[in-house]
Amino acid sequence: MVFGLGNLLQEVIGGNSPAENHFDQIAQGSPAELISQGLATMFHSDQTPAFAQMVGQLFGQANPNQQAGMLNQLLSGMGPQVLSAIAGGAGGSGLSAILAQLGGANATVTPEQAAQISPDQIQQLADHAHQQDAGIVEHMSDFYAQHSGLIKTLGGAALTIALSKMADTPKSN
Repeated sequence: MVFGLGNLLQEVIGGNSPAENHFDQIAQGSPAELISQGLATMFHSDQTPAFAQMVGQLFGQANPNQQAGMLNQLLSGMGPQVLSAIAGGAGGSGLSAILAQLGGANATVTPEQAAQISPDQIQQLADHAHQQDAGIVEHMSDFYAQHSGLIKTLGGAALTIALSKMADTPKSN
Protein backbone atom coordinates (compact mmCIF):
# COMPACT_ATOMS: atom_id res chain seq x y z
CA MET A 1 0.00 0.00 0.00
CA VAL A 2 1.05 3.58 -0.55
CA PHE A 3 2.51 5.23 2.58
CA GLY A 4 -0.29 6.79 4.62
CA LEU A 5 -2.98 4.61 3.08
CA GLY A 6 -2.67 2.09 5.90
CA ASN A 7 -3.29 4.86 8.44
CA LEU A 8 -6.36 6.00 6.51
CA LEU A 9 -7.62 2.43 6.38
CA GLN A 10 -7.21 2.07 10.15
CA GLU A 11 -8.99 5.41 10.70
CA VAL A 12 -12.00 4.23 8.66
CA ILE A 13 -12.13 0.81 10.34
CA GLY A 14 -11.85 2.45 13.75
CA GLY A 15 -14.96 4.49 13.00
CA ASN A 16 -13.11 7.80 13.00
CA SER A 17 -13.93 8.56 9.37
CA PRO A 18 -16.88 7.44 7.19
CA ALA A 19 -15.92 4.60 4.83
CA GLU A 20 -17.83 6.15 1.93
CA ASN A 21 -15.65 9.26 2.09
CA HIS A 22 -12.39 7.40 1.60
CA PHE A 23 -13.18 4.15 -0.21
CA ASP A 24 -12.10 5.49 -3.62
CA GLN A 25 -8.80 6.71 -2.22
CA ILE A 26 -8.12 3.40 -0.49
CA ALA A 27 -9.20 1.41 -3.56
CA GLN A 28 -6.95 3.43 -5.89
CA GLY A 29 -3.93 2.65 -3.71
CA SER A 30 -4.71 -1.06 -3.38
CA PRO A 31 -4.27 -3.99 -5.79
CA ALA A 32 -7.49 -5.20 -7.44
CA GLU A 33 -6.98 -8.67 -5.92
CA LEU A 34 -6.95 -7.20 -2.42
CA ILE A 35 -10.11 -5.19 -3.10
CA SER A 36 -11.78 -8.28 -4.55
CA GLN A 37 -10.94 -10.30 -1.41
CA GLY A 38 -12.41 -7.57 0.78
CA LEU A 39 -15.57 -7.43 -1.31
CA ALA A 40 -15.98 -11.22 -1.25
CA THR A 41 -15.74 -11.12 2.55
CA MET A 42 -18.37 -8.39 2.58
CA PHE A 43 -20.70 -10.40 0.31
CA HIS A 44 -20.29 -13.52 2.50
CA SER A 45 -20.78 -11.65 5.79
CA ASP A 46 -23.83 -12.26 7.93
CA GLN A 47 -23.63 -8.57 8.86
CA THR A 48 -24.66 -7.46 5.37
CA PRO A 49 -27.72 -8.19 3.24
CA ALA A 50 -27.68 -11.35 1.13
CA PHE A 51 -25.34 -11.43 -1.89
CA ALA A 52 -28.21 -11.36 -4.39
CA GLN A 53 -29.85 -8.41 -2.64
CA MET A 54 -26.60 -6.40 -2.79
CA VAL A 55 -26.12 -7.30 -6.48
CA GLY A 56 -29.64 -6.05 -7.18
CA GLN A 57 -28.96 -2.85 -5.23
CA LEU A 58 -25.69 -2.25 -7.11
CA PHE A 59 -27.43 -2.89 -10.42
CA GLY A 60 -30.08 -0.30 -9.55
CA GLN A 61 -27.37 2.30 -8.81
CA ALA A 62 -25.31 1.56 -11.93
CA ASN A 63 -25.34 3.33 -15.28
CA PRO A 64 -26.31 1.25 -18.36
CA ASN A 65 -22.67 0.48 -19.24
CA GLN A 66 -21.98 -0.77 -15.72
CA GLN A 67 -25.25 -2.72 -15.76
CA ALA A 68 -24.21 -4.46 -18.97
CA GLY A 69 -20.82 -5.26 -17.47
CA MET A 70 -22.45 -6.64 -14.33
CA LEU A 71 -24.83 -8.81 -16.32
CA ASN A 72 -22.11 -10.10 -18.62
CA GLN A 73 -19.92 -10.90 -15.61
CA LEU A 74 -22.79 -12.60 -13.79
CA LEU A 75 -23.70 -14.69 -16.83
CA SER A 76 -20.09 -15.62 -17.60
CA GLY A 77 -19.56 -16.70 -14.01
CA MET A 78 -22.60 -18.95 -13.92
CA GLY A 79 -21.26 -21.74 -16.08
CA PRO A 80 -22.99 -23.72 -18.78
CA GLN A 81 -24.96 -26.07 -16.48
CA VAL A 82 -26.59 -23.22 -14.57
CA LEU A 83 -27.37 -21.29 -17.74
CA SER A 84 -28.81 -24.39 -19.40
CA ALA A 85 -31.02 -25.03 -16.38
CA ILE A 86 -32.29 -21.45 -16.46
CA ALA A 87 -32.78 -21.41 -20.24
CA GLY A 88 -34.68 -24.69 -19.95
CA GLY A 89 -37.04 -23.21 -17.40
CA ALA A 90 -35.64 -25.10 -14.41
CA GLY A 91 -34.40 -21.89 -12.81
CA GLY A 92 -37.70 -20.76 -11.43
CA SER A 93 -40.29 -18.26 -12.53
CA GLY A 94 -39.10 -15.58 -14.86
CA LEU A 95 -35.41 -16.50 -15.12
CA SER A 96 -35.72 -18.15 -18.53
CA ALA A 97 -37.63 -15.07 -19.70
CA ILE A 98 -34.77 -12.86 -18.50
CA LEU A 99 -32.27 -14.90 -20.53
CA ALA A 100 -34.55 -14.82 -23.54
CA GLN A 101 -34.91 -11.06 -23.18
CA LEU A 102 -31.11 -10.74 -23.13
CA GLY A 103 -30.70 -12.88 -26.23
CA GLY A 104 -29.95 -16.28 -24.70
CA ALA A 105 -27.26 -17.79 -22.50
CA ASN A 106 -24.40 -17.06 -24.89
CA ALA A 107 -25.32 -13.45 -25.68
CA THR A 108 -23.23 -10.45 -24.78
CA VAL A 109 -25.54 -7.99 -23.06
CA THR A 110 -25.56 -4.44 -24.41
CA PRO A 111 -26.19 -1.35 -22.28
CA GLU A 112 -29.54 -0.94 -24.02
CA GLN A 113 -30.59 -4.50 -23.09
CA ALA A 114 -29.30 -4.12 -19.54
CA ALA A 115 -31.35 -0.96 -19.05
CA GLN A 116 -34.50 -3.03 -19.68
CA ILE A 117 -33.80 -5.40 -16.79
CA SER A 118 -34.97 -4.52 -13.29
CA PRO A 119 -32.88 -4.74 -10.11
CA ASP A 120 -35.39 -7.34 -8.85
CA GLN A 121 -34.74 -9.51 -11.91
CA ILE A 122 -30.98 -9.23 -11.35
CA GLN A 123 -31.48 -10.14 -7.71
CA GLN A 124 -33.41 -13.24 -8.77
CA LEU A 125 -30.72 -14.18 -11.29
CA ALA A 126 -27.92 -13.62 -8.76
CA ASP A 127 -29.77 -15.64 -6.12
CA HIS A 128 -30.16 -18.58 -8.49
CA ALA A 129 -26.51 -18.33 -9.54
CA HIS A 130 -25.41 -18.27 -5.88
CA GLN A 131 -27.52 -21.33 -5.05
CA GLN A 132 -25.92 -23.22 -7.91
CA ASP A 133 -22.33 -22.04 -7.42
CA ALA A 134 -21.08 -20.18 -4.35
CA GLY A 135 -17.98 -19.23 -6.38
CA ILE A 136 -20.08 -16.63 -8.18
CA VAL A 137 -19.41 -14.31 -5.23
CA GLU A 138 -15.69 -14.25 -5.92
CA HIS A 139 -16.33 -13.91 -9.66
CA MET A 140 -18.54 -10.87 -9.13
CA SER A 141 -16.15 -9.44 -6.51
CA ASP A 142 -13.46 -9.35 -9.20
CA PHE A 143 -15.79 -7.22 -11.35
CA TYR A 144 -16.79 -4.89 -8.53
CA ALA A 145 -13.14 -4.38 -7.54
CA GLN A 146 -12.84 -2.40 -10.78
CA HIS A 147 -15.82 -0.18 -9.91
CA SER A 148 -15.16 1.37 -6.50
CA GLY A 149 -17.55 4.26 -7.12
CA LEU A 150 -20.40 1.82 -7.50
CA ILE A 151 -19.43 -0.15 -4.39
CA LYS A 152 -19.70 3.02 -2.29
CA THR A 153 -23.48 2.92 -2.78
CA LEU A 154 -23.70 -0.10 -0.45
CA GLY A 155 -23.03 2.15 2.53
CA GLY A 156 -20.59 2.41 5.38
CA ALA A 157 -21.28 -0.84 7.22
CA ALA A 158 -20.68 -3.00 4.15
CA LEU A 159 -17.61 -1.00 3.16
CA THR A 160 -16.14 -1.28 6.65
CA ILE A 161 -16.37 -5.08 6.44
CA ALA A 162 -14.58 -5.04 3.08
CA LEU A 163 -11.93 -2.63 4.35
CA SER A 164 -11.38 -4.71 7.51
CA LYS A 165 -10.60 -7.72 5.35
CA MET A 166 -8.26 -5.63 3.23
CA ALA A 167 -6.44 -4.43 6.36
CA ASP A 168 -6.08 -7.97 7.71
CA THR A 169 -4.77 -9.46 4.45
CA PRO A 170 -0.96 -9.77 4.38
CA LYS A 171 0.53 -7.59 1.66
CA SER A 172 3.06 -9.08 -0.74
CA ASN A 173 5.90 -6.88 -1.98
